[in-house]
Amino acid sequence: MAQKRKVCVVITARPSYSRIKTALEAIKAHPDLELQLVVAGSALLDRYGSAINYIQADGFEITARVYMVLEGEILTAMAKTTGLGLIELATVFDNIAPDVVVTIADRYETIATAIAASYMNIPVAHVQGGEVTGSIDEKVRHANTKLSNIHFVSSERAHQRVLRLGEDPDFVFLTGCPSIDLAAEVLKKPEISFNPYEKYGGVGGSPELSDGYMIVMQHPVTTEQDVARTHIIETLYAVRDSGLPALWFWPNVDAGSDGTSTGIRVFREHQSASNIHFFKNMDPIDFLNILYNSNGIVGNSSAGIRECAFLGVPTVNIGSRQAGRERGKNVVDVGYDRKEILSAINTHFSDGKTPGVNIYGDGKSGSRIADILAKVDLVVEKRLTY
Repeated sequence: MAQKRKVCVVITARPSYSRIKTALEAIKAHPDLELQLVVAGSALLDRYGSAINYIQADGFEITARVYMVLEGEILTAMAKTTGLGLIELATVFDNIAPDVVVTIADRYETIATAIAASYMNIPVAHVQGGEVTGSIDEKVRHANTKLSNIHFVSSERAHQRVLRLGEDPDFVFLTGCPSIDLAAEVLKKPEISFNPYEKYGGVGGSPELSDGYMIVMQHPVTTEQDVARTHIIETLYAVRDSGLPALWFWPNVDAGSDGTSTGIRVFREHQSASNIHFFKNMDPIDFLNILYNSNGIVGNSSAGIRECAFLGVPTVNIGSRQAGRERGKNVVDVGYDRKEILSAINTHFSDGKTPGVNIYGDGKSGSRIADILAKVDLVVEKRLTY
């Protein structure tokens, strides 16, 4: 009997789990694969929603935990966190000896994963390569592409971009994004079956949601981290003044997130905002469920660009964080201005849902990724096609 191929997936942050969950399920169930799950970075921390709790609740066994996040939410802390992650992940890989390491998207922790595995001659598979965004994340994403041996891309444009970067066409696979798999599950059973206040707690007002509500998720932009607090204040005023109930989710751990968090706390202390309720995190399916049933999403989360394109949910996208990313007709772009944001909320959300489009996948990505990982040649040396 052939030995199972050991696939190590590294999850470093809250969004990474929803980006890979269905692939984890497919890898775990595949007869020729053994899942090694490493949870690291902010995915372990309570202040960012303890994503590890949802991972374990879904029945995944954790192979290793890597504590690597330095406090400070500044550029220096990001750089040092990346370095610490490189050191700690190298030790983990040495201990568990994976056949292939899977790294996800474009966060700064992911490049630590790719560097550690590359220097240890472990093939790297990268999910969501080839996309364009408007910050340091794009540099990290493309650096991960060059460090990786196998590429699971989400869209046709991303596929072509990875090929133009010189990667071997035999190892670039247009699989779609596993997060769209979850969105497809929500469409099968779209009704909300839980009370978000009771199930997930949080703080703030508890407005009635039956007549409509919005989702808000705004992260700092690392290249604009000095004005993160100013940016979030503009959104806070716009959301409050709309009068529409808002379910607001805490920002990621990036340079500038301290400014974003401080802006939210100061606003809550000095302004009345009874229509806003704040959450740290939710189970990915629950989040997409309330997102689908909302009037729309405000902020700069990629969920507004990716999952909401598939679901047809109106998106008011603020600022530069998603600049250059492929988008559907569900998206309206605005600047960091409360009047502009409020106007977009009032007009765009009144139009209702748009037809869903399959820019980032068709709902079958996870199983495709697992099947490819079971069959693809695992080589360390790459054939480039410049």
